[in-house]
Amino acid sequence: MARRSIIWFLAAAIVAAAPAASGQTKADTDEGYVHIKDIPYTSAGETDPYKTERCKLDLYFPEGEEGFPTLVWFHGGGLETGSKSLQDGFRRQGFAVADVNYRLFPEARCPDYINDAAEAVAYIFRHIGEYGGDPSRIYVGGHSAGGYLTLMLVLCPEYMDRFGADAGLIRKAYPVSGQTFTHFTIKKERGMPMDLPFIDEYAPVNNVRQDGAPLMLITGDRELEMLCRYEENECLLAILKHFRHPAELYELDGFDHGNVVVPACILIRNDIHRDCRTGD
Repeated sequence: MARRSIIWFLAAAIVAAAPAASGQTKADTDEGYVHIKDIPYTSAGETDPYKTERCKLDLYFPEGEEGFPTLVWFHGGGLETGSKSLQDGFRRQGFAVADVNYRLFPEARCPDYINDAAEAVAYIFRHIGEYGGDPSRIYVGGHSAGGYLTLMLVLCPEYMDRFGADAGLIRKAYPVSGQTFTHFTIKKERGMPMDLPFIDEYAPVNNVRQDGAPLMLITGDRELEMLCRYEENECLLAILKHFRHPAELYELDGFDHGNVVVPACILIRNDIHRDCRTGD
């Protein structure tokens, strides 16, 4: 585990990016990039109205380029709220970003949102080549509830199997402040206490295996995070190491559950750039 006192580094990075950010155009008109909104990722014959409403993604990618990597990103919101949007830290980074909406409680119940996440990633594997992307360089990540979904896809390959895709082909995954025990909204669905720990088949920590994408676990400061969020990730890291699943944990000092996503985006984009320079 790396406890990162990296405020100085992040401040420098944010300041360096500030001139571009302050005059940033909307993603639709970013120079050299295309942003296609509301692409359905379900089957053409889908008739469920709520699923057809929610199961869409936005794809932001370099215009006229070939072979670029893609990051599939899941928003947070406790599996009850939230919507897809492009993180500023991922703009103009040379890779594509697929921002995904998924069904939410109470209209949806577990495991609907996990299945939606799996179907979205499977869609990107099948179709990113049509936009110029490299299907062998697909990364997955998300913040909070999105981090939980990321972990479930990496550690439970059966979800993507249902949609004809191999979770083992995810190049690397970046769950930010995700729960590693059974998600509190799943406990809420069952009328269970939300603040007491519970582990079942919907807990990432209960599905650890040796195989699967390397994991960069990221949380905020343990003193500022949500209840036991850092500690759950530390527990997951220990189990991952036991099974020899490649993983690392970064605790970002001084950041809470909400604002940790800003420096996390910097870590993630830098890691993708590094992987693209050194990867096969």
